[in-house]
Amino acid sequence: MIVAILLLLLGVLGIVLNRGHLIIMLMSIELILLAASFLFLINSIITDALIEQVFTIMVLTVAAAESSIGLAIMVAYYRIKGTIAIKSLN
Repeated sequence: MIVAILLLLLGVLGIVLNRGHLIIMLMSIELILLAASFLFLINSIITDALIEQVFTIMVLTVAAAESSIGLAIMVAYYRIKGTIAIKSLN
């Protein structure tokens, strides 16, 4: 459980401290979703319920879709503008 909480804090710190890098922000969001999934799995083992495992599979599916769509948008934006800096998005 401590590992999952450390992953969650690392993801939150990654978002807070690296507001200028879009790729690091996406990786931090992935860390937060991974930590949440890990906490659901730990809770599933403790309570002996299957619903948390199903919910973990759904969260990981959404995380994979989010990262692939986010990277595709970044590649398309880089081809148009030549940079992916957050300051240039405004």
